[in-house]
Formats: sequence, structure tokens, C-alpha cells
Amino acid sequence: MITHLHTLSGHQNPIYALANSNKANAFFSAGNDKGVVEWSLGTMSFVKIILPVQSSVYALHTHQNLLFVAQRSGLILVFDLLEQKLKATLSYHQKGVFDVKVIAYKNEILSTGEDGTVAVWSLTDFSLLYNFPVLQNTVRTIALSKDEKEVALGCKDGVIRIYNSEDYGLIKELAGHKFAVTAVQYSPDGSYMISGSRDAQLKIWSLPDYSLRESVPAHMFSVYAIVFHPTLPYFATCSQDKSIKLWDSKNFKLYKILSLEKNTPGHFHSINKLIWSTDGKYLISTGDDRQVMVWEFEG
Repeated sequence: MITHLHTLSGHQNPIYALANSNKANAFFSAGNDKGVVEWSLGTMSFVKIILPVQSSVYALHTHQNLLFVAQRSGLILVFDLLEQKLKATLSYHQKGVFDVKVIAYKNEILSTGEDGTVAVWSLTDFSLLYNFPVLQNTVRTIALSKDEKEVALGCKDGVIRIYNSEDYGLIKELAGHKFAVTAVQYSPDGSYMISGSRDAQLKIWSLPDYSLRESVPAHMFSVYAIVFHPTLPYFATCSQDKSIKLWDSKNFKLYKILSLEKNTPGHFHSINKLIWSTDGKYLISTGDDRQVMVWEFEG
């Protein structure tokens, strides 16, 4: 079902961020190095450093031809992938930015992180439109509902806060986790939301009311990413426990564990990030061991 295909090396320090490119068979990685790296899935090789950075990169996000690079410094770089040049630098956050997402129907960009605030930017001219406080601590992750009308924020106090994207009013607070919420995703069919935490649990929240449907003891340590396959009923998780797990997105059955401890190929440090390739053929993982691993998937 899923097998190790290739390991890409070259980063000198831990890697925190991955994102697909606007080009087929290409993706980006970045972390505690001095640049954002482009890789080819066609040749399974390094392509180039597309952008130098001055501080660690905590998140990457692509939207059409734009790549957003969120940094520990609080700055967000906006890089035009077609023109291959820096388009803008977004400056508001005083501490590290942990996540960036685009709300397409509003032409807006959301950013958040260690300062506990959300900044709302114009996707048209990159001006700061609005900002609001969430809590006096870190907001780790942003997720958008299928229709983009609701925004879920995973927070360090263990609470998931749900906002209305039209006016950024607070809708609901979900206090299901014991420790910091480190990953949140809405299911592609819009029927539930799933969250992961430093408590190593996955929580399944039914929509539209966000009632807690199920708790899954998923990992030994923090869950750092939850990613749904683009077309098939699966999702993958990764953890500080150095494992990747593949799950059924209908009944939450565990299909596969990828881990050195399970005698499969795997990472030898914390796994910080996962993405699926846009065509769903590959799962890509990375983490503190400075390796980027590519896994071939056959559903």
C-alpha cells in the first residue's frame, strides 16, 4: 500500500515545513537552514534553493503562483513562483509565525503563531486588513472548513477555537485535548474535523455542531501533522514518536505504521511535517533528522 521510495538529503538542520509547488512533480522544504529548497519528484533530486531566508522557517503555504514563507522572526515572505522573485514582506507579528492560510473566496491571507494573534492580510495588495487576539499564548495551526466559512485554530492551551471567516467572530471553543493542539484538519467531504495534540490523541469532531465523535490513542508523543489523501479515503499522521501512520478516513482503522521500531524504513528523530503530492501518488515526510523521505502510495 505504501512503501519507501527515496530519501532526499541536503538540509543541514531540522526541517519544519513542506509545501507542494505550483508545478507538477515538485515541492518545497524549509526549516532551520538559510533557504527554501525546491525538489523534483520526477527525478527524485534537489533542484535549487529558490529563496534565501534570514531566520528559521516554521511554515510554507502555496496558493496559485505564490509561496508564503513564515519565519521565526515574525516576517512572512511572499514569493512569486512564476516571476521567481520576492513579491512582498508581511510584517506584523512580533514572534514566530507558525501557520499561514489563504481564504480564497475573500482574497485574504491569515497568519498566526507565537504571539497568540491572528493577522488578516489582503491577497491583492498584501496590506494588513485586521488583527485580533486569540489567547496570551501560541496558536499553532490554522484549518479551513470545506466551504472556507469557518476557521479552526489549534491553541497551546489545548483548546480549538472556531471562528466565522466572514467577520472573524468566535463561534465555539472545543476543550477536548489535555495539552497543546498541534494539528487540525477538516475532512475533504466536510463531515468532520480531526485534531491532534501533544497528548498524542486524535479527536474526531462531527460537523456542523463540532460534537466529539471519537477519541483515538494515535501515537506515543505529540501528533505534528494530519493530512488527507487528495482523492482516496485515507489520511496520514506523523509524530514526535518518529512514526508515520496511515488511517482509513471513514472508520479510523489503522492500516500501516512506518517506523524504524516496526522494522520499516523511517525517520530517526521527530517527524515534523507531512504532505501528499498533488496527484496523491506520494507521501512526503520530514523532520529533525534533516531527511526528506518520499513514500509511494497505491490505494
